[in-house]
Amino acid sequence: MLFVVPPLAGHVNPTVAVAAELTARGHQVAWTGPAAALEPLLPAGALLYPAGDRGAAGGHDVLHARWRDLRGVAALRFLWADVLIPLARAMLPGVHGAVAAFRPDVLVADQQALAGAVVARRYGLPWATSATTSAEFTRPFAGVPKVGEWVAQSIAALLADCGAPAGWDPRFSPHLVLVFSTPALIGAAGPDPAGPGTAEAPGYPPHYAFVGPAFGARPTTTGFPWHRLDPARPRVLVSLGTLNREAGARFYPAVLRAADALADRAQLILAAPGDLVGAVPPHLVHQEYVPQLQLLPHLDAVLCHGGHNTVCEALAYGLPLVVAPVRDDQPIVARQVAEAGAGVRVRFGRARADELHRALAAVLDDPAHRRAARRIQASFAAAGGAPAAADRLEKLPHGQRPQLSRRGAVRTVTEKGP
Repeated sequence: MLFVVPPLAGHVNPTVAVAAELTARGHQVAWTGPAAALEPLLPAGALLYPAGDRGAAGGHDVLHARWRDLRGVAALRFLWADVLIPLARAMLPGVHGAVAAFRPDVLVADQQALAGAVVARRYGLPWATSATTSAEFTRPFAGVPKVGEWVAQSIAALLADCGAPAGWDPRFSPHLVLVFSTPALIGAAGPDPAGPGTAEAPGYPPHYAFVGPAFGARPTTTGFPWHRLDPARPRVLVSLGTLNREAGARFYPAVLRAADALADRAQLILAAPGDLVGAVPPHLVHQEYVPQLQLLPHLDAVLCHGGHNTVCEALAYGLPLVVAPVRDDQPIVARQVAEAGAGVRVRFGRARADELHRALAAVLDDPAHRRAARRIQASFAAAGGAPAAADRLEKLPHGQRPQLSRRGAVRTVTEKGP
């Protein structure tokens, strides 16, 4: 099986877990995507075919610097116009080469790696969508329909440019959609219900498999001061993830003031850049990075940006959340958390210490939030995670291994820079 992924940790980590399960069952697996970014995220010895690396030297850093301060519609437009569509164009030749060299029976394409679906369709390969965020299942453009129309037009233009048929959406496989969440968090009804669905996922087509989170191995974070965790007080992790941490220059001071107000009854563990945090009071534990999966069993709540991975990891341990969404899919995920009753949504851009204090006190003191989080935790456990995803992939009818030919080749599209 060939996994086609973007250069984003939250999109790669679930595939690592699924690939490990498939490998244990005797399958061969490989990845393709921007190699420089993927190599640190993949296990040692992983087979990786480069795709989309050209012109990337310094490019990702430049894009991230431009994206970091955007919000709302501007961030959505930037994500599609300057990141996802150019990434698809850049990855197409490499994905084509990976398929020709590895000759997979099945291809698994991340929703944000559109080149994977295009190449799979060109070769006639069975393919599955890897949906590592739940945003696409809750009408993400309902409030901004013109943006939704523009995204659809951008995807249609991409398909036309690379010679793919029109009238289909590379974000949703007709064979299998692996959703690394459950309706307990997302909601019961799909965006365009195609029938009654299943008992586990009413309103969704039966080829939508809600498998819950799949946790891949993570790089080891050394030097965490475990001895500083206070067993006498509830402990709360504060994290803005890997891509949003530099956006917290005004957020972190509010967190510190809220931590002071809570010092007698809760201990905060803050994962953030030291140059943005400044002086840290002794009752708060500050680290540049933390071993998040290892830390979660020792916590009572999480304050985060609404990244899908962080939210699902916290809920997998039954932890209620305070969510301060920054951009992209994070407002949608934050809404899902709040509507499920598993946490409280707060503002990010204009966060105030008193607002954060009230929200943290609510998730720590109101048992309803913890009950809702544990209900979602139970749904995740029942969904099956990586083994369930591997089961569904094994049930896909395997295609004929592709042969390299002029007829099967994907047209190389000139990369369009931002």
